[in-house]
Amino acid sequence: MANGFVLCADDFAMTEGVSRSILELLGRGRLSATGAMTNRPHWRRLAPELGAFAEAADLGLHVNLTCAAPLGTMPRLAPGGEFQALGVVARAAAISPAVRREIAAEFGRQLDAFEDAMGRPPDFVDGHQHVHVLPGVRRAVLDALARRYPAGSVYVRDPADTISAIRERGVAVGKALVIAGLASGFRAAALRRELRVNRGFSGVAPFDPARDFAADLRRFLIAPGPAHLVMCHPGFVDDELARLDPVVAPRPVEHAALAAFRPPADMPMRRFRELAA
Repeated sequence: MANGFVLCADDFAMTEGVSRSILELLGRGRLSATGAMTNRPHWRRLAPELGAFAEAADLGLHVNLTCAAPLGTMPRLAPGGEFQALGVVARAAAISPAVRREIAAEFGRQLDAFEDAMGRPPDFVDGHQHVHVLPGVRRAVLDALARRYPAGSVYVRDPADTISAIRERGVAVGKALVIAGLASGFRAAALRRELRVNRGFSGVAPFDPARDFAADLRRFLIAPGPAHLVMCHPGFVDDELARLDPVVAPRPVEHAALAAFRPPADMPMRRFRELAA
């Protein structure tokens, strides 16, 4: 039985505009988590502002292997100094042990960058475009977390849910089912390493600015899991965002809906530790 949900904004530090949107929503108590892209040049400057919310929200690492530049050299995965598209990353990680070693090293660098700026480990780890659950990536992520941190101290996002729950919500059903299939086995692998994992996931959206995102938010709370997590992608549009990411126009729409959102009385917004207790 669900006793609330985590509402997590992805992509902190991707751009100034995305970060300012998330900081504003955190300040208004409209989010209970956000994940940071620590490979982005905005990260170290903005980390102190984010850290001010450490007692109010879960602050995590949003592992990035597909947007902009890595923190270190990756001659196979980022030969030109920039990450490649998700499909390229998925194929390379699946077939190349050398690429998997590069990924493990870059994941370590991104964790280091979080800890160096925040002075502590992340509360959770997830991935940009769910890259952390890719078959060629997940072992590096899960093994590093189990090795670096005490059992149960960090949680990881499982972006899967049941077919029935996804269909009942009726939002981006095909896309959500594909992501769930991609994450098959991820939860079990995390639990074997004594890592905590959400139970229930929604927030997969068609990224259409004409959609009523406020209505989608309400639908994301249909058939919740007992430790339910809802992802979102708010942001203020800036020139950098338009260069970096295909998701641009829907971000201010999401920001406005989140700013006005009031969770149902019987489904309060919480931090993960309050759900998993």
